[in-house]
Amino acid sequence: MKVPVIVALLLGLPMLGVALAGKPVTQYLEFPPLTRYVEHAPFSWAIFIGLALVVLVVASPFVVRIFTAHPACTGTGTAADGGASPLALRFPWWGWLGVMLTTVAWVLAWNRFAWLGALQWHTFTPLWIGYILVINALTFRRSGRCMLMDRTRFFLALFPLSAAFWWFFEYLNRFVQNWYYIGISEFGPVDYFWYATPPFSTVLPAVLGTIEWWSTSPRLSLALQSVWPVRINRATRVGWGVLLLAGAGLMGIGVWPDYLFPLLWVSPLLVIVSLQVVSGEETVFSAVRRGDWRPVWIPAIAALQCGFFWEMWNSRSLAHWEYAVPFVHRFQLFEMPLLGYAGYLPFGLECVVIASLLPGREWTGQR
Repeated sequence: MKVPVIVALLLGLPMLGVALAGKPVTQYLEFPPLTRYVEHAPFSWAIFIGLALVVLVVASPFVVRIFTAHPACTGTGTAADGGASPLALRFPWWGWLGVMLTTVAWVLAWNRFAWLGALQWHTFTPLWIGYILVINALTFRRSGRCMLMDRTRFFLALFPLSAAFWWFFEYLNRFVQNWYYIGISEFGPVDYFWYATPPFSTVLPAVLGTIEWWSTSPRLSLALQSVWPVRINRATRVGWGVLLLAGAGLMGIGVWPDYLFPLLWVSPLLVIVSLQVVSGEETVFSAVRRGDWRPVWIPAIAALQCGFFWEMWNSRSLAHWEYAVPFVHRFQLFEMPLLGYAGYLPFGLECVVIASLLPGREWTGQR
């Protein structure tokens, strides 16, 4: 599968949609993005309940299985089979460095020290560098291995890839305007790019490190390893159908942002996976054919965990974002509406899919 094809589709389809609808293309290219041109629909109980039921129906069977798995199915395994190491190792020194870095950055982020000056705007990156060190250290303590120590080149390559990855979602957000940043009017284009890129670069290392940590959990791994196999006949034909629908959804997010905004998180994943299917490649869903749901749910859970910390640390930081989500903007946990956290579930799979595009690297978090 050619990366340029993916990039062309994901970047071009939303812009093509608004151009065909006769909307001014220039407003989607504003940088930094300051203009608020989408008027969002008010809260709707019907849509809120409907979307909540969809999330519950999809997630509940797996949640129940994880929490009710027979103890015999969750015994201690080995690092090789996705379980914990028989002998837990000591927490490494660099993990304690991460704890200290996160603690100091947290205090600085949530307070307004006059002596900190302009550095107050840049506390989010050290927070997440500390988190990344800690989550890798927890994985190392449990399994004796971790991405930072065993695949250092891959780990380091995730940072620039992550920056480009999240800038893409910033681009998609231009079409639906579901989140916006406070205080960016003070920055010019160059300053804003260098201000935003470092925290964007921590997204993939944080999520993939968390996936690796959850993959060492015996209960979670073995509860999802042999569940409900799903086999799809005529996969290539289905792949083309999904590609057309997902592509149409991307074209439509700028035309009907209130109704298609969830596709911001779903369509990119479906476009890439469907391209892999029609090319005869393995996908993040391939293991489901044999009933192994770990590559699906472990990334989803990991992204949800990271999402909690993103939203919590964002809530009282000087540099932060706020949300404007149609139909479901209620019951906020920090700045995020409660139902908005569902977007982190497919986002975790997108992180894995994008990381697997690194040359010569396929990564699912499974050992």
